[in-house]
Amino acid sequence: YGNFIDDLRLYVRGGTGGMGYPRLGGEGGRGGDVWFVAQERTTLKTIRDRYPQKRFLAGTGANSSVKALKGEKGKDCEVHVPVGISVLCDDGKQIGELNAAGERLLVARGGLGGSLATNFMPCKGQRRIVHLDLKLIADVGLVGFPNAGKSSLLSKISHAKPEIANYAFTTVQPELGKVMYADYKQISVADLPGLIEGAHANKGMGHKFLKHVERTKQLLLVVDISGFQLSIKTRFRTAFETIWLLTKELELYKEELLTKPAVLAVNKMDLPCAKDNLSELMKQLQNPQDFLHLLQEEMIPANTLEFKDIIPISTYTGEGIEELKARIRKSIDEEAEQENEEYRKKKLLLLQTSE
Repeated sequence: YGNFIDDLRLYVRGGTGGMGYPRLGGEGGRGGDVWFVAQERTTLKTIRDRYPQKRFLAGTGANSSVKALKGEKGKDCEVHVPVGISVLCDDGKQIGELNAAGERLLVARGGLGGSLATNFMPCKGQRRIVHLDLKLIADVGLVGFPNAGKSSLLSKISHAKPEIANYAFTTVQPELGKVMYADYKQISVADLPGLIEGAHANKGMGHKFLKHVERTKQLLLVVDISGFQLSIKTRFRTAFETIWLLTKELELYKEELLTKPAVLAVNKMDLPCAKDNLSELMKQLQNPQDFLHLLQEEMIPANTLEFKDIIPISTYTGEGIEELKARIRKSIDEEAEQENEEYRKKKLLLLQTSE
């Protein structure tokens, strides 16, 4: 998976409390806490490289003494983590999420200091093993089978320079690119490792890929107009079948993914017969029910993706690229406007009810 890490296991321990002072009823200081703080430009790789032991311990509380009957609290331990992190216990339960820079999460509480209630003996701090699970936050997620031309598309519309080749699994780690517009607006696009049939069941890159789709605001499906075949042993799939298979994989992983706004980019329009294949595909997408007999029963998703736009493109000749950029921008702006409208309505409703 190269230098890209999206899961890291750490040991965290809150500080032990300080000793009490029985003769004068003094209380020991509480142990320090361990906090995770979200910070821009931090990666899980920097945490792993900087702290190879992957252990984070907070300070011990000060003992009670004649000079200071109430001992001081132990030093807190703050760990800087990337934005877009879910923190999970070892048993898979979620402790919390950090989605914006500056957000803090308490992951291990310090122990109480010794006092009358504890017979002046201090308590140990909380100790646990936690998993940091990173899900990329991007405006648009590129979804498609291997070799559909996602990496080429990303290199055309943004400043990213992903590896490009004519074999199936070129992209083995997510790539993030920024699309720049004339008015300086930026839209982040994530090219995610190629799905294969059975990805929902963790085949291929499976969940490593699909979890990153969760945090993208919109989906951009990229399909090869001439169809797709992963290897000689697997079946050949037409562009129409490819769309249904991708939808099925997303649905089986998490149904909510199909509620995201989606745009369809039909790639490789420079190939011979592409125009005929496109008109056939458009016919099939207008009345999909008439063509479902072409698919096996298990390939048909319960819900379908509603495409806002269907745009024929060629990353080789550059055909349709500018139009695609404009449509992505329009779609993102519409969604933002809708969110603002809903936010305004909620505010208004709160004001009315408070009055």
